[in-house]
Amino acid sequence: MNPIKLAHEIEERYRRYLKTTFYFKDPDLRASFEDALNSGHLSKGPFLEATPVFKRGQTPCALFQSLLGFQPDEGFLKAVQGDRPLYQHQEEAIQAVFEGSNVVVATGTGSGKTEAFLYPILLHLYQEFQAGKLCPGVRALILYPMNALANDQRERLGDICKRLREGNSPFRFTFGQYIGETPEDENDSQRHAQDHLAERDHNGYSLVENGHVIHGELVLRSEMRRTPPHILLTNYSMLEYLLLRPDDSPLFDNGRARWWTFLVLDEAHQYRGSRGIEMAMLLRRLKRRLREGGRSEPFRCIATSATLIGGEEGKAAVAKFAFDLFGEEFREEDV
Repeated sequence: MNPIKLAHEIEERYRRYLKTTFYFKDPDLRASFEDALNSGHLSKGPFLEATPVFKRGQTPCALFQSLLGFQPDEGFLKAVQGDRPLYQHQEEAIQAVFEGSNVVVATGTGSGKTEAFLYPILLHLYQEFQAGKLCPGVRALILYPMNALANDQRERLGDICKRLREGNSPFRFTFGQYIGETPEDENDSQRHAQDHLAERDHNGYSLVENGHVIHGELVLRSEMRRTPPHILLTNYSMLEYLLLRPDDSPLFDNGRARWWTFLVLDEAHQYRGSRGIEMAMLLRRLKRRLREGGRSEPFRCIATSATLIGGEEGKAAVAKFAFDLFGEEFREEDV
């Protein structure tokens, strides 16, 4: 990549956009406007930023084998890019969560915070699959402050499902994004249900047997109620609705709650002040509902943020923040 050339190209595209958007019929005004655009004040830079390299750890191949006590199949390892070394903080977080600790991943942008919580979830699902216990039911809830972040995670999970199929791994798991735009059923034209179903068919990584998705993405609310996904993506507002609406009770009730294990808050710094109090109350309501629905084992709570902590002296404060948010124990060494 040539940064000088790229900077000029971006500036030229923006200049063309402005000329098209603000087109003056008067030739003198138009010429004056174009002269102003061409005067060279649209941009500064380019500026190059050097990001320090994070310390490297083991590869997923080595780490997963030591955690599981056996070598996972090749297709699974390829799906999680098993030969690519992890960062040290990813390795530490994955191991801590796998062993039952609650964790705060407070590292910078581009440091792989997603893998730090996603890989322990996949390992948990893989263990259940190997033991023949991986039935429909939510194992992990991932809460996002905005749908755009949930969309990114949805695409990442889809890529993993695709690589599992391409690698001929026997491991199968399901996920679903339950937000306001999620169609009710295949006849929900208001939310473009047929477009969602067509996109799933086009992506080609989902497996459907006898009308039930056994691998890949559930795209309809009716599907998620009938056979709840292993990984559920949603946001604060929708979780509130899920806890209130009788139609969504199959996600929690009649013993289905016993599978819920992971509670993940992405961008946890968003939940400070009054918004943090509301989220803390919502999580306590969720945990109570799950306890009433059959969950007896401890929860594993994970929070991620690039802006929660500025140095070692802040770990105690971050652990206290996470404790207040989740109502679960967080130690300084869990940050």
